[in-house]
Amino acid sequence: MNGKKRTRWQRRPGTIGGKLPWNDWRNASSWRKATQFLLLAINIYIGVTFYYWVRYFETAGTSVYIPRPGGIEGWLPIAGLMNIRYTLETGFLPPIHAASMLLLVAFILISLLLKKAFCSWLCPVGTLSELLGNLGKKVFGRNFTLPRWLDIPLLSLKYLLLSFFLYIALSMPAQGIQYFLMSAYGMIIDVKMLDFFRHIGSATLIFVVVISVLSLFIRNAWCRYLCPYGALLGLFSLLSPFKIRRNADSCIDCGKCAKNCPSHIPVDRLIQVRTVECTGCMTCVESCPVASTLSFSLQTPPGAQDNGKPLWRQKTLSGVAMTLLVLGILFATIGYAIYANVWDTPVPDHMYFQLIPKAKMIGH
Repeated sequence: MNGKKRTRWQRRPGTIGGKLPWNDWRNASSWRKATQFLLLAINIYIGVTFYYWVRYFETAGTSVYIPRPGGIEGWLPIAGLMNIRYTLETGFLPPIHAASMLLLVAFILISLLLKKAFCSWLCPVGTLSELLGNLGKKVFGRNFTLPRWLDIPLLSLKYLLLSFFLYIALSMPAQGIQYFLMSAYGMIIDVKMLDFFRHIGSATLIFVVVISVLSLFIRNAWCRYLCPYGALLGLFSLLSPFKIRRNADSCIDCGKCAKNCPSHIPVDRLIQVRTVECTGCMTCVESCPVASTLSFSLQTPPGAQDNGKPLWRQKTLSGVAMTLLVLGILFATIGYAIYANVWDTPVPDHMYFQLIPKAKMIGH
């Protein structure tokens, strides 16, 4: 015996085997999943209604009419980037697809405050990728991690794609952007996006199948290696004041946080997580069995010094607070777009009757 006094650390209140029950209101993972499925349902609704809206114009008004869902603008990130350039250069909101810009700005704001929370709390593609990973783990008993010599080079692919899209979106002057987005192609760019999936080519279909199969084995394969959207938000997330922070004194070195991290971050060896790969999913926080040792916060959690202060006084975000913040920023942005009268497209119906039926023939 070395005579060193052993401290018994307090386990997190309400935990069973180190984890909170799924129906405990303090369980951040449950709040995140609820938010994910809410946004997934909203996006499915957007996709279905947009399809029927397009069909109305393709059939010359003989099919059922459903108003165009403004949320489809969230699927036009390149138009959003172009319009950011337009607004910065002119000082005015763009004449068309302004909502795509405002939604992109909202997602950037979320990243500036809350790491890449958009990816793990809101993105429907991220949700589907996560579900595939969970399915693969259930079927095969585990997910696989690529060796570092392969993982690190593959991580660069999404930044190469991001550079390509940034060049396309930001190299045009404001006047060129206005001409492009007000052209026939620009006015129905959302329809062209739908046609990309409706009339998917063999090569694209094979790619989607391959990525889906890979996601069964490699958790979030698309998000980790190829998503340029996530790459952009990750760069902004470097400025986030909220980070995963660990109290090294109260940490019992069980390694559960690192083992459960979907981004393979060695949380158990870091005092604060700065990496662009952190999505703020709080899975590591929910895996920690010790009270006030790991948190998504502005300061290091108090550990043994915790005297029962509420989380907000510890400058720590709970699952409830994260849900309110990410949804609050999103819906406040939508509210502003509606107030500014830019949520709906200004293109008149008679233009859609002319353009949508011949969308396949309209090029850049």
